[in-house]
Amino acid sequence: MGFGMAQSLKRAGFDVAGCDVTQDAVARWVAEGGRGAATPAEAARDAAVVVSVVVNAAQTETILFGKDGVADTLPEGAVFISSATMDPDIARKLAKRLEATGRHYLDAPISGGAQRAAQGELTILASGSAAAFVKARPALDAMSARLYELGDEAGQGAAFKMINQLLAGVHIAAASEAMAFAARQGLDLARVYEVITASAGNSWMFENRMPHVLDGDYTPRSAVDIFVKDLGIIQDMARNAKFPVPVSAAALQMFLMTSAAGMGRDDDASVARMYARVTGTRLPGE
Repeated sequence: MGFGMAQSLKRAGFDVAGCDVTQDAVARWVAEGGRGAATPAEAARDAAVVVSVVVNAAQTETILFGKDGVADTLPEGAVFISSATMDPDIARKLAKRLEATGRHYLDAPISGGAQRAAQGELTILASGSAAAFVKARPALDAMSARLYELGDEAGQGAAFKMINQLLAGVHIAAASEAMAFAARQGLDLARVYEVITASAGNSWMFENRMPHVLDGDYTPRSAVDIFVKDLGIIQDMARNAKFPVPVSAAALQMFLMTSAAGMGRDDDASVARMYARVTGTRLPGE
């Protein structure tokens, strides 16, 4: 998604330096006319805005404060936009630490996938100070179709994103269960998809993910292990709040089983494959 976001920024007229752990991604960015950077510190030098698109809080902290981190070179008054999904408490801690150095931190997790990122049509769930929003708004507008301003301190955006991830994970697990169960009944899965997407049982995740099952194509658009992480964060948050979340807990177990079976880096629709393997059911391409 980060590559697509960089494309959207460049298309809007920004001078964008790209840094990635994969050198092929940087080379591809340079080939498209962008600037390459070897480290986060190099990418952030003289930047008004840094957009960080990584997996989790630990990676975000490394990008900020690790060796060759952004905080070494980011100009005073610049804004760091964090798009990783993380525990709201950690987002607040990272923001406080960066803001103490005279830079701004915007908690801005994203939703929409790689295709929407490349089109500049993401949904961004942002929270932070008024000054951070003023500094970041042109970049946010270039990357998003919907920008939600959800509070004046970091952590609120992260909390909203976790509610989204709870629902997304549950819906993927439920869609996978339904499709595998339909296969076990001997139903024509293409017809199942046609009927359900026109019926009350449909969900955005059913409509978006189940074509992967129909095609037998589990090339990762969003990987199983992403939901192992995100539903795990939800369990931690719920335990700390003493709030029961049994449905998302059950979904987490299905993602964990799928990951343990060797499909952690495959598309998250692979939960359907897990159901199929456990029950001896045949899915397309399997």
